[in-house]
Amino acid sequence: MKLPKVLSVLALAGAMLASSCDSFLDIQPVGKVIPTTAPEFRALLTEAYTNVPSDRGLADFRSDMVQFDATLSPNDLSSYLDIWRWKDEGMDENTVSFSWRTFYHVLFIANYVIESENKITDGTTDEIRQMVGESYMLRAYMHFVLANLYAPAYTNCTPASTKAVPLKLDSDVEAVLSRNTLDEVYTSILNDLEMAEDYLNIDTWELGYNYRFNTLCVDALRSRVYLYMGLWQDALDASKRVLAKKNSLSDVRSELPNAYNSVENILALEEVMPAQYARAFKVNRDFFRSYANSDLRKAVYYNQVTTSNILLSKGGSNTYSCTFRVGEMVLNAAEAAWQLGLYDDAAEYLLTLQRKRFNDNGAAKETEVAAMNNDQLLAEIYSERARELAFEGHRWFDLRRTTRPEMTRTYRGETSTLQKDDPRYTLRIPSEAITANPGLAD
Repeated sequence: MKLPKVLSVLALAGAMLASSCDSFLDIQPVGKVIPTTAPEFRALLTEAYTNVPSDRGLADFRSDMVQFDATLSPNDLSSYLDIWRWKDEGMDENTVSFSWRTFYHVLFIANYVIESENKITDGTTDEIRQMVGESYMLRAYMHFVLANLYAPAYTNCTPASTKAVPLKLDSDVEAVLSRNTLDEVYTSILNDLEMAEDYLNIDTWELGYNYRFNTLCVDALRSRVYLYMGLWQDALDASKRVLAKKNSLSDVRSELPNAYNSVENILALEEVMPAQYARAFKVNRDFFRSYANSDLRKAVYYNQVTTSNILLSKGGSNTYSCTFRVGEMVLNAAEAAWQLGLYDDAAEYLLTLQRKRFNDNGAAKETEVAAMNNDQLLAEIYSERARELAFEGHRWFDLRRTTRPEMTRTYRGETSTLQKDDPRYTLRIPSEAITANPGLAD
């Protein structure tokens, strides 16, 4: 695969999209040709942040949370229906594409900043090192999302021999890349996190700048990466380190936990459910019914217009920009503790969240969880994860790394089935990338 030809860093930096200037993000156009100063490199890095794809949200269209029917907009149906019903061959020509190319655009910028560390002028050492650390985080995170879209789940294959996605670890736009193994990709991600930990020096960004990586993000991403790798002790340890520094959970009656300014937010990078996604579907009725009437989230995450018309409330605006938050860390800790046989600890992490999410302060859940056997406890952790993190870009990834269940879809009398362990739990590398480099088909 050959990356798109980039004429110069000027062209790249000058391509800032004015329409991407979110109201709460301090994003300004780049006005220089080739960045040399710290402010110019900060503007270039801001472009990378601006272009991080919302593909985790798009992938959730394939999950069990979403419903399509003929009452929806014809334009939205032509854009998303085939994604929802896993029709990966013969898609409608208007079907929205996943952002393969944009991921590598962001990776180019991250690599360019890393390589330019010793050339950046007019900045303090800490300022420059912070930007380089953010670039290592971006590189790690882009590779992580790519691997979880376009490669099998780490715990459901042989990572050392399973082909994944091409690693891009330099800014050479002429290089022809080949697919690395999944093990190589995850090794690179963990190595980048070590580098980021050494470079990052800002613990907290003020609101409006909290789309930028901070020191706490290193362990937040480690928590997720280790969980996906099945390295349970490492996942638990990373989660604990995050929770030792930040552990407040939102009161959902006054703020949604995935808001950029919520007490839970660790990183407000991705607008996972932008307006064009949130308006395009209805919430699946069976998924909606998984919320008990005593669950505070039922009324604030969703807007039930009628029995069959349930709309999403926790998306559709850049207010809901969230990549890492406390609720996820608590649930990561619960799952990892269970896998380590620490069942009491797993139950306590679970109840820590549930006490904040039910109108009786979780009293009924305390009794319910206490009566569960170990297998029921794990099922409850998975169910709670689905309810809590709904429409935040986790559900499809969680399904594919855990049970990979059979699912069916019916639209106008036509039924589509995703078999258990179906190969379509992994997206295909885009045909245009394979056309440019046939080696990616291997």
